[in-house]
Amino acid sequence: MSLERAAELVATAQHGLALTGAGVSAESGIPTFRGEGGLWTKYDPVKVSSIESFLADPTSYWSVSKDRGRVALAARPNPGHMALAAMEAAGYLVAIVTQNTDGLHQDAGSKRVIELHGSGRMVRCLECGRLEARSEVQTRLEVEMPPRCLTCGSAFLKPTVILFGEPMPAAAMHDALELAGQADVMLVVGSSLVVHPAAEVPLVAVRAGARMIVINAEPTPFDRFAEVVIHGRSGEVLPQIVALIGA
Repeated sequence: MSLERAAELVATAQHGLALTGAGVSAESGIPTFRGEGGLWTKYDPVKVSSIESFLADPTSYWSVSKDRGRVALAARPNPGHMALAAMEAAGYLVAIVTQNTDGLHQDAGSKRVIELHGSGRMVRCLECGRLEARSEVQTRLEVEMPPRCLTCGSAFLKPTVILFGEPMPAAAMHDALELAGQADVMLVVGSSLVVHPAAEVPLVAVRAGARMIVINAEPTPFDRFAEVVIHGRSGEVLPQIVALIGA
C-alpha cells in the first residue's frame, strides 16, 4: 500500500526534506488560497495582495487581512504539524520548507523552518522600519484602519509576508534549493505545486535523484514524478507514517 511505502521511504532518509503548503494548516482552521472556499475564490489576489495595490491603498489589504489574521493568530498546530516535527526530531527530515506564513511549524516544535513567503507573525513599518508583533497590531484594527506605526505615524504597516510583485527572500530560496539538491527523500505536503518558485524545490530534488512522496487532498502537476502519491488529509496521513516508522 502507498502508506506503507511512504513510511519505508521516510525511514531510509538521510537527508529528507519537506515542502509544505496551505493544505497543512487547513486542518488548523486557516482557509487555503486556492480550491473550494479558498481566499482567491472570494477576492482578486492582485487587488488585495499585491505590493502595488497595497501601496496605493493599504486599507484594502488590511480589511481582508483583519479577518484572516484573527483566524491565523488563534490557530494551533494540528497532528500533521506535530508529525512533521517528530520526523525532524527523529532525524528523518533535515528541514521543513514552507509556503505558509502562520508559524505553526515552529509552534509544533520544528527547529529548522525555511519560510519562502515570509512570516505573518510580525509587521514592519515601510517608512521607519520598526518591527511590531502582528498580535499587537491586530488589536488596533478594530479602531484604526489602516493601522499606523506607533513610532513615525505612517499608515504603511505591512506584515513581513511576501506580496505579489515582491521579490522572494533570496536567503530562504538559496537554502531551500541547496537542501533540495542534497535531498534523498522529498516529502511534499498540502501544496498544490502551482506557485513558483516554491514549486521548483521538489523538482530540483527529483532531478538530483530524490524519491518524492506527495500528500495532498487534490492531484498536483508533479504527481507523475512521485514514487508515492496519497490523496488525503495530512493530519490523518502523516501521523500514520510516524507510527509506522516509530518516530
